[in-house]
Amino acid sequence: MSEEPPESLIPYDEIVQEALRDVVGRVLGEVELTGVLPGGHHFYITFKTRLPGVSIPKHLIERFPEEMTIVIQHRFWDLKVEDQGFSVGLSFGGVPSTLRVPFAAVTQFHDPAVEFSLTFQANAADDLVEEPEAPENDSPQGETGKKTGKASKKVAAGEVADDGSNVVSVDFTRKK
Repeated sequence: MSEEPPESLIPYDEIVQEALRDVVGRVLGEVELTGVLPGGHHFYITFKTRLPGVSIPKHLIERFPEEMTIVIQHRFWDLKVEDQGFSVGLSFGGVPSTLRVPFAAVTQFHDPAVEFSLTFQANAADDLVEEPEAPENDSPQGETGKKTGKASKKVAAGEVADDGSNVVSVDFTRKK
């Protein structure tokens, strides 16, 4: 008797994702208020670079076409946290840049000082802003079009790291 549970009319996966993203916003908000990172805390924040609302310089999108990880530690400025995302000034190769990242684009948040980590599924994954691939039959003189494969990393819901760290990985999928 392996009956499938009925499909929920309550979007629990979205509610949990939003609540965990609020943790990131609250932590960044505390840093915004004080202007400093307490103790040895610092953050690695990974996000999808092509989701709507992400604003980063063109040279960074070219270098990181899918996903990018930033470090908020020693040299950052103008950290601003809003309900839907944050902006921060960082330097890349000596060039100062301002990045705007909606929380919906964040896929990982890690504070190595205390081994705290959250993993998210990027919201609006269907809304990626991508350049169209060249159709194979439109290539000049019989050349075949180049296809790019995209790998995605799946993590089981509620998976905890084996190394004893405080890692919470969340990956919810919707039934269609």
